[in-house]
Amino acid sequence: MTEIGAFEAKNKLSELLDRVERGERVVITRRGKPVAEMVPPTAMRDVQKAREAARRIRERASQFGGKFDWSEWKKYRDEGRP
Repeated sequence: MTEIGAFEAKNKLSELLDRVERGERVVITRRGKPVAEMVPPTAMRDVQKAREAARRIRERASQFGGKFDWSEWKKYRDEGRP
């Protein structure tokens, strides 16, 4: 893992991205304290796991009154947002 100051990271972003792309982790610091970490993206998400999770959510929702209503949940999510 590499540590680099924010100012230097700004000037060497392309080089840092190359290093991260090769699998290295880079910690960006400000005044010697870590403030961010650049890490390689995780492997492709497991589609089967996602489908199984969605199935479990729908199953649990059915225990509370039937069909899972996405529009209703989106409304709850958006309440109070500008």
